[in-house]
Amino acid sequence: MPYIQVNDANLYYEEHGTGPETIVFAHGLMWSGLLFEKQVKAFKDNYRCITFDFRGQGQSQITESGYDMDSLTEDAAAVIEKLQAAPCHFIGLSMGGFVGLRLGIRYPHLLKTLILLGTSPDPESYYNLIRYRLLAVVVRLMGARVVANKIMPVMFGEKFIHDNYRSALYKKWEQRLILNRKHGIYRAIKGVINREGVYDQLDHITVPTLLIVGDQDVTTPPSKSERIHQRIDNSKLVVIPEVGHTATEEDTETVNKAIIDFMEAYQS
Repeated sequence: MPYIQVNDANLYYEEHGTGPETIVFAHGLMWSGLLFEKQVKAFKDNYRCITFDFRGQGQSQITESGYDMDSLTEDAAAVIEKLQAAPCHFIGLSMGGFVGLRLGIRYPHLLKTLILLGTSPDPESYYNLIRYRLLAVVVRLMGARVVANKIMPVMFGEKFIHDNYRSALYKKWEQRLILNRKHGIYRAIKGVINREGVYDQLDHITVPTLLIVGDQDVTTPPSKSERIHQRIDNSKLVVIPEVGHTATEEDTETVNKAIIDFMEAYQS
């Protein structure tokens, strides 16, 4: 299993496919690079695809510190540089998108395009801070299993949750959630919910940017993506109907087409 040492963390990564251009995928909170397995399968024939697990999540090392968004951004930049992936198409979902925004602001030379799914430029709201701090404590003490029924409706939209034909798929993702290591996830949750906003810096992003969001996303509702779109000149917004926070899984076909069309428009 391949690992890469970046900063003070040993991060798990996978590399699939070949091509003249590279896509780097950054997952959301409580998941891993597996969040993009369907995208990697679709893109690897024409692109070099790199997924990695953020510290404390997936198969990466649980470190004592380094879970704030600035540190995770440094980790992502180091992955891109060490794997000689720049300039890459960077695809980030939720927390991965928080990192993507910061890369676009601070490290534009590493990026060819920036693709953000279910992302916010803002700090966590006070109401959510209270809820998520309690959630973090429960996860640290007892693991994700006891709160999985509360977390899944935040991660997925109503249509996906109540689709009997996808009940096995729902169970698969629920099991992946439950398998999270509690100390790593506790630290990762704290890093996400205590983040600072970057809205006032968004006009520094000059790389072509695609924003994708589901209209059933209750974690980062479409209004968040709309605010980013209004602030970044060279951006495009795609709102997908009947889809929640995990658009890569809930409507893979629409997400993949939007991404491919966007990347192809900026091929060398």
